[in-house]
Amino acid sequence: MANIQAFNHPSDNIEKANPKGTGIINNSVIDNETSHTNAIFEDVEAHIRYKDFKTKQEFSGAMLAWLTYQSIGVIYGDIGTSPLYVFSSTFTSSPSNEDLMGALSLIIWTLTLVVTLKYVTIVLFADDDGEGGTFALYSLLTRYCDIMQRNPREPLTVKLERQLTQEMKRPNAQFRSVLENNFLLRTFIKFLAVFGVCLVIADGILTPAQSVLGAIQGLKVKVPDIETNTIVGISCAILIILFLIQPLGITKLGTTFAPIVVTWLLFNMIFGIYNLVKFDTSVLRAFNPAYCFYYFKKNREEGWKSLGAILLCFTGVEALFADLGAFSARAIRFSWLFFTYPCLLLAYTGQAAHISVKPEAVSNPFFHTVPPGMYYPSLILSILAAIVASQAMITGSFQLISQCMSLSYFPKIKVLHTSTRFHGQIYVPLANWLMMIGTVIVTAVYNNTRSLGNAYGVCVIMVTFITTCMVSIVALIVWQLHFLFVLAGFLLFGAVDGAFLSAALTKIPQGAWFTLLLALLLSCVLFLWRFGKKEQWKTEIDDNIAPSSLVICDERGRLMLQRSDGQKEMGRIKGVGIFFDKIGYHAPAVYTHFVRKFEAQHEVIVFFHLRQLIQPTVHEEERYLVQRVGSSNTFRIIVRHGYNDHVFTENFGVILYDKLKAFLDDEIENSGSELSLSNDHARVNARALRERDALDAAYEKQVIYILGKEQLRLRSKTIPPRRFALSTFIWMRENTRTKQQEFNVPIDQLVEVGYIKEI
Repeated sequence: MANIQAFNHPSDNIEKANPKGTGIINNSVIDNETSHTNAIFEDVEAHIRYKDFKTKQEFSGAMLAWLTYQSIGVIYGDIGTSPLYVFSSTFTSSPSNEDLMGALSLIIWTLTLVVTLKYVTIVLFADDDGEGGTFALYSLLTRYCDIMQRNPREPLTVKLERQLTQEMKRPNAQFRSVLENNFLLRTFIKFLAVFGVCLVIADGILTPAQSVLGAIQGLKVKVPDIETNTIVGISCAILIILFLIQPLGITKLGTTFAPIVVTWLLFNMIFGIYNLVKFDTSVLRAFNPAYCFYYFKKNREEGWKSLGAILLCFTGVEALFADLGAFSARAIRFSWLFFTYPCLLLAYTGQAAHISVKPEAVSNPFFHTVPPGMYYPSLILSILAAIVASQAMITGSFQLISQCMSLSYFPKIKVLHTSTRFHGQIYVPLANWLMMIGTVIVTAVYNNTRSLGNAYGVCVIMVTFITTCMVSIVALIVWQLHFLFVLAGFLLFGAVDGAFLSAALTKIPQGAWFTLLLALLLSCVLFLWRFGKKEQWKTEIDDNIAPSSLVICDERGRLMLQRSDGQKEMGRIKGVGIFFDKIGYHAPAVYTHFVRKFEAQHEVIVFFHLRQLIQPTVHEEERYLVQRVGSSNTFRIIVRHGYNDHVFTENFGVILYDKLKAFLDDEIENSGSELSLSNDHARVNARALRERDALDAAYEKQVIYILGKEQLRLRSKTIPPRRFALSTFIWMRENTRTKQQEFNVPIDQLVEVGYIKEI
């Protein structure tokens, strides 16, 4: 039996408790502001034995090839459709050859530095057990340093891996110490993580509108007098269909969409080669980065402002990282380096070759540069690719919302796993429908890609800049890289991101304000929820007690209730009482309130805890864990189940009874074989025999399932600002709280115990 002790969190204690990241400490209720821990653990043997941490999936061979194929269909639709509008967004009139070469060089080196070098080569290594995105970076940091209070109801499924101070480089250890002890710095990191998530979700609303509108506007090449309302109507219809098919899941959508994106990128590559050969191969000189500097030297302020349009060439790169959990880093690297990246380079150089000879083609660079006879096939394919382009950000938004829920920054809403092979592929129904409504509204309001591009670009570059900042911190604390090396990388990528960001911010009056406003509103929701949860945890701290601290058995065998005014004998209720346990350790809150109010308990007590793991199923022999808790005839049953397992079958009650009886029979058998060795074994044997008989008798009488329902209400003297925030939190909680799982037990055996907590 392993004994686990709760520690005050400041560095010395944590490092003594968890020097190599065993992942046990996070039972504690840790408050950064007070460095307070209040946790009592009686029996965590099952947690230690199974270590129910989320683990990163690794793939190779045919499975990796399949994931690589899927990733093309999901991730690169957005960045792959950028050739539809990058040059037209950069130039409002026919460009000179010098300007065209400068813009092309900027596109080439932006794709190389931002996407290939930064994201694919570096950022993809900063995963949180396979998860990606700015909030995954924050989650990763919270496992290596004390910058966040964790949910006390969080089971032992998070692996803490704090490094010993003496094993770290001195500058890295000093930086971690400053981060942990500086409230403003911790708050700033939280803001970056939350704001980055909200920007990506806002991007998930803007991307479908931008991509589909960009494709449908291609009709103007052949039908110049087509009305804007017609284009908007067609775009909205396509977008609604896109969101309606999301429940099919990432595997089906990715496998279905991949041929479209593969064909689209191949079309771009072939068209690029065609235009290079036919028009002007000299544009290949743009691979020389000197043309970037010539461009800025010639255009000065206007050249800097044009970066706000150039950055559209890497829109979707944030989805490349956010969708990491649905695929894998190796799959994404293969699909980018060996397919998508070369296709895009050839696409842009081909368009530039055509525009250098026919500058008027810049108004619609893709459709004006298609070879003869290929317009309609290209139009159809561009529309299909634009639809797929939206998939990247929609899927990424699902991933990020799930991460926010896991760290208590977002209400618990329904999340569906859509694949048994790839555990990170999920679908969030409520988010899907809200994003659909938002996207349709945005498409109707911003009825062209130029105005949408202004809002769109700010969103993208802010996320990439936040990612640069967060990964730099990860490099110092998690990767333990030398601070000079990290500083050099931050200055390089920060300068690139900063140049694009400063240019994009000039677009705020032209539409970019919408992105910032939407992200800030979403951030307020996340911070408000987090604030409310922390206040809720404070009110619940009195419920976090061990059963042995609440009920004891005296020398005469009577059950005694521990009260503030002394002990009081408890009454007995016939039968088995099964209390649903949300935490998996301590006494369940419903049990605490039940015995305090009724001063009685059942003959046999079972704390029943469900723990869903990030895997499709759990083998039968590893699913049920039985533990003794506190006094005699009190047990805890932990059911470890996957997202495809059905726990509440028709014979659910019989299963629990059988598991308890098998547990006691094992004790009898094990202790009986060693009676001659120790009197302790004799006592264990006798107790197990009594408990087995008591279980049989109680089970024959009745089985009652007791479910708790906690209600929150405001304290009367709450000051107005806090009253507004907490009232909003309580309203959100009541309207978003997931309904209890359908218990397949007789309704006359199910009891709900309500209790009120003041917040």
